[in-house]
Amino acid sequence: MTEASPERCPWARSALDIAYHDSEWGVPQHDDRVLFEFLILEGAQAGLSWSTILNKRPAYRAAYCNFDVARVAAFDDADRARLLADAGIVRNRLKIDASIGNARAFLAVQAEFGSFGRYLWQRVDGRAIHNVWHEMSDVPARTALSDALSADLKRRGLKFVGSTICYAYLQAVGVVNDHLQNCPRWAALGGR
Repeated sequence: MTEASPERCPWARSALDIAYHDSEWGVPQHDDRVLFEFLILEGAQAGLSWSTILNKRPAYRAAYCNFDVARVAAFDDADRARLLADAGIVRNRLKIDASIGNARAFLAVQAEFGSFGRYLWQRVDGRAIHNVWHEMSDVPARTALSDALSADLKRRGLKFVGSTICYAYLQAVGVVNDHLQNCPRWAALGGR
């Protein structure tokens, strides 16, 4: 009897999902531009599929100045109108307003901690959490870590940062490695 070969996490089905799974999801990120991008994208994803957001990602990068947080924080009413008219992104007024407000709050976190990455990674003493899951049904939608992050981000004025969104964010930026144990990416990212 031969052992089954490892398979990637079952949520990665489309070519775009597979590319994202195999090269980005769960990779520890410390670059504030990337951390800001995922913060905006995860908030935009609320109520939608991640595949929808991945398909819109190039349009988001164009609309949000490649996620230059200082430029987004300076967006005004004309920029809001431009975003609301942009069919390439999710045209939800609350999400768009939150993205601009979140950019301003992100800058405040950077000023306080030196970087958003430092603020985020201090929550896990600078080391990713490698969970051991065997089925997607084992993976939680939220944890005590995401509850605490959500509460603190809300206290700082951020929107669309509920605990479930924060947990998806922590997974995306590699603070948490939630690849299934039999997925090759789990070990590649340091799971043991």
